[in-house]
Amino acid sequence: MPQYQDPRLLVGSATADDAGVFKLTDEIALVQTTDFFTPIVDDPELYGRIAAANALSDVYAMGGRPITALAIAGMPAGLVDNDTIQSIFRGGALMCVEAECSLAGGHTIRNPEPIYGLAVTGIVHPDRHLANAHAKPGEHLVLTKPLGSGIISTAIKRGLCSDALALLASNLMATLNKPGATLAERGLINCCTDVTGFGLAGHLIEICNGSQVSAEIDAAALPLISPEVLDFIEAGCIPGGSIKNLQHASAATHFADNVTESQKTIYADAQTSGGLLLSVPDENLDAVMETLEETGAPCAIIIGKTTTRRDKAVYVSG
Repeated sequence: MPQYQDPRLLVGSATADDAGVFKLTDEIALVQTTDFFTPIVDDPELYGRIAAANALSDVYAMGGRPITALAIAGMPAGLVDNDTIQSIFRGGALMCVEAECSLAGGHTIRNPEPIYGLAVTGIVHPDRHLANAHAKPGEHLVLTKPLGSGIISTAIKRGLCSDALALLASNLMATLNKPGATLAERGLINCCTDVTGFGLAGHLIEICNGSQVSAEIDAAALPLISPEVLDFIEAGCIPGGSIKNLQHASAATHFADNVTESQKTIYADAQTSGGLLLSVPDENLDAVMETLEETGAPCAIIIGKTTTRRDKAVYVSG
């Protein structure tokens, strides 16, 4: 696409990063992103919270802190009442309060099905922003939220998921990825992304391609929201997006013979408002783990490491 060339654009679309980064001064760069989607839970306020957390997460994944947001919504006239719409917007507003981010306005249109999300602006130091292209060989790969939200969401739709597990998954999706900003400000990492619709597979491949490295991960180390995720996979609760993710990722991934089909599915499962995937220098690993505990990350699990670039982007062992 045509592109105005400006050296102040530090991160654009070329490396499939979570947000754009534009340098304003030697001390301040803007982080800009937008995201929205259709309802994934029945509770309208919870839907608003998850959608807002998902959008805010892109700023944290770049090492920034959100400062302003604009609400984006499309609602089917006559099918969704005003109380429901108000609850959706309330949920999003609550997440902005938690993120200490000013909700400055927004725009709503009529749409055949409900959509809601945010356009978010954040700030980051130009020399401390995180990006897909900043990983180096020999770094540890760390996840900050467990996997399986796509599979659980499908199980919910089919009536196979308990209320307790549905609430657990929803609360994880509505958890902000604030640790990303703290890690960047402390200079502990240079490379990060959030794990969302392309699954761990797609987002890890983006890091490998952007940084010209490869990755080795242990499928047995991948954290799950619940062991029931494996039962749901056996029952066929695999979202279409996860199936497509695995198809697309297969060309760039080498699977060892002992990797199970369930492990492949988890590797590719499409996440909603998932956690951060960090590439951590060995000398900073202890400090990163301490920071993740201090900032309340849902988990801090080492799943593998980066290597020099090889034939495939990702090598998965069982």
